[in-house]
Amino acid sequence: MNETPGAARRRHAVRAVILDDDDRVLLCRFSFPHPAVPADATVVWAAPGGGIEPGELPLAALRRELHEETGLVLDADPTHVWHQEVAAPGQADGYDGLVNDYFLVRTARFDPRGALSDADLAAEHITGMRWWRHADIAGYDGTDLFSPRDLATPLAALIAGDLPGTPVMLGL
Repeated sequence: MNETPGAARRRHAVRAVILDDDDRVLLCRFSFPHPAVPADATVVWAAPGGGIEPGELPLAALRRELHEETGLVLDADPTHVWHQEVAAPGQADGYDGLVNDYFLVRTARFDPRGALSDADLAAEHITGMRWWRHADIAGYDGTDLFSPRDLATPLAALIAGDLPGTPVMLGL
């Protein structure tokens, strides 16, 4: 990726919105410090995925990340459903913000266990994974955050089968 001198440097990542047969979504629990976790929070629940390596194509990165984190192997190319750009100076080392592209993956429920060891996951600040029901996300009133913060709204559209023709732009 060519950067214009003085232009913001954004960390590019891919994430999977993994929905099971009962419309539960698999989320990773990221603990501080991590680019997805603001300085005033300790935990953010976010879709599995991660950074795109130099020279790596987005779907290849998604396949790699899902295998590493959850053990899920993709048989087909998933639909690109959301795009998120976040200006976050200081959140990710060497970057001024994040760009996340989200892909929808429908699968039978499984117990996530990827190729990474628990120590490797902890080094990436992943401290757990959980299947969430939409109602539990929409009604959550605890101190943990979700990424995106209003995850319940775009998630409801996907669960209802409303697949966008072009990726939906997400806020923080």
